[in-house]
Amino acid sequence: MPARVSIFVTCVVDQLFPRVGMAMAEVLERAGYEVEFREDQTCCGQPAFNTGYREDARKAAGHFIRVFRDAEFIVVPSGSCASMVSHHFLDLFPKDSSHYEEAEYLAPRVIEFSRFLTDVAKVEDVGARFEGIVTYHDSCHALRELRIKEGPRRLLRKVRGLELREMSAAEECCGFGGTFSVKFPEVSGAMARTKLESILATGASTVVSIDSSCLMQLQGVFTRAGAPLKTMHLAEVLASR
Repeated sequence: MPARVSIFVTCVVDQLFPRVGMAMAEVLERAGYEVEFREDQTCCGQPAFNTGYREDARKAAGHFIRVFRDAEFIVVPSGSCASMVSHHFLDLFPKDSSHYEEAEYLAPRVIEFSRFLTDVAKVEDVGARFEGIVTYHDSCHALRELRIKEGPRRLLRKVRGLELREMSAAEECCGFGGTFSVKFPEVSGAMARTKLESILATGASTVVSIDSSCLMQLQGVFTRAGAPLKTMHLAEVLASR
């Protein structure tokens, strides 16, 4: 019987990019896992946490813990949300509380999608085929909090027909930053335009990342600039045949 994994699809994927969640499930199944989707899952609480609404964030975190407390692995198609659960849930509860203990137990079991493939499943070649030149964007939370850098690139290099070209600004923020892009739209837009220049210099036609929020930000600047570029989540590329 195949090992079972639960997937936490995140708000952005659930509401705006459901195809990413479907692609992630497909790749995990191809890697030999039984995929479970718990329908009572909601937000991880990151938007509330980042804007200072700690009580609201605590409620969301408590619900997350109740939903996933018995899961062996929770795979997440987002470095940002995976980091929220594994790094910041512990900031929300007193150390002598049951929720703190449960958050501590869950933290190592909440794993970003690409890291799960490379570090847990020990899989890099998932049998994908994608014809085209792509460049990879390092999302801030994945790179700086989860230390994810080479894993997604190793997965992309195993995709048949794909050429990976590095951009000079791969590690620079796209300007999204959750509510940052709402509070400081001028700065956010300028950051995205700087990123666009670096992407265009590679000659790539597709930008890949592991965070859909970053890809949403970048697709917006591509559209406004009339740039012939598209964005894809890593899961979508790996699901391509």
